[in-house]
Amino acid sequence: MFLILIGMSFIFVSCDDGDDDDNVTDAPVTTARIEITTPPTKTQYRTIDTALDLTGMSVTATMSDSTTEVVTDYTTSVPDFTTAGTKTVTVAYEGKTADFTVTVMAKPSDGGTQTGTDTSWIKTKYTNVAYAAKSSAQVMDIYIPNEGTVPFPLIISIHGGAFKSGDKADGQESPMVGTAESGGVANGYAVASINYRLSSEAKFPAQINDVKAAIRFLRANAAEYNLNPDKFAAWGGSAGGNLAALAAVTGGVAELADDSLGNAGVSDAIQACADWFGPIYFSTMDAEFAALGQTPATGATNTATSPETAYLGKTIGTAEAEPLVIAASPQTYITTDDPAFFIQHGTADRNIPITQSENFAEALSNILGADKVTFEEIEGAGHGTSEFQTAENVAKVIAFLDKYLK
Repeated sequence: MFLILIGMSFIFVSCDDGDDDDNVTDAPVTTARIEITTPPTKTQYRTIDTALDLTGMSVTATMSDSTTEVVTDYTTSVPDFTTAGTKTVTVAYEGKTADFTVTVMAKPSDGGTQTGTDTSWIKTKYTNVAYAAKSSAQVMDIYIPNEGTVPFPLIISIHGGAFKSGDKADGQESPMVGTAESGGVANGYAVASINYRLSSEAKFPAQINDVKAAIRFLRANAAEYNLNPDKFAAWGGSAGGNLAALAAVTGGVAELADDSLGNAGVSDAIQACADWFGPIYFSTMDAEFAALGQTPATGATNTATSPETAYLGKTIGTAEAEPLVIAASPQTYITTDDPAFFIQHGTADRNIPITQSENFAEALSNILGADKVTFEEIEGAGHGTSEFQTAENVAKVIAFLDKYLK
């Protein structure tokens, strides 16, 4: 019997020597699935970039015989770099695909340092405002409408990035801030885009501690920035969606507040929440993907190397991590006095299973009432793909906020 290696497949060829056992042809080994075991080291691009920088990326193929091997002859899609925001790149190999996201950075009109959003049209803005003094990450940018009736309702923009990356000005704030014609500021909302400590610096609950400290700071200083202290909303995507939702359901929950960060005694409650595709309960995500017949683009969550494990400091899926999973889940804290929610999730999301949002929306509706919870599937949308940032979709979120903040 001879073994011929062609590409990724093994073909067995037999020669008849009179022994019937030698006339058996084994089935070829094919690719069952692929996963991006190491995402690219560079995940932020300017709109002037013309090619993907895939430095450091590793793609692993799992074969039909359960063996695995690293492959290099894969292909990648090229996202639209002409607009800022989070883009999905699809990696393909022998008919199997996996996705990862990149954050496209907008080039400002003045040619200066790259930022996520063109804010040159906003007359009043405050950048790198410190809301606490424990870490250099505890800063925010505040944008005030050019016109309208003061005090202004406030959108608190919380960036995503798997709790390990992202920035208040990396483009994720673009839908919240908007343009001179549409979005938050043009519709009479002040916007505070916040940074928070990432998982490389501090573990949970530092991140929600920071979000709550930012809320307290903004409320304590509402008069200085012409903000209405009774009209605050949080809006975030992915990890930012998790933190926005967690802030919404834990107003006044002392266990998740760190008063040493400042403005102790000031309320950290918000009055509305927009959650875009946020992870809600980490330890069930793998099982939910399996039930959907989908392969997660960035690998399993219940591993020692997942971003969620880095965030909590314990391996997701283990007994010692589960109390932290529960504590970090917005679903844990739902009560009847929670604010209204607007939740959207793409049907093609391979980073966070859509059932995370479905289940959360159902749990909210059961306690708050269906009239206070809006859940929408965006057909064909991936994880933070352009469908979320269209003018029409952003207008939906603004309309929701108008209902509760104006």
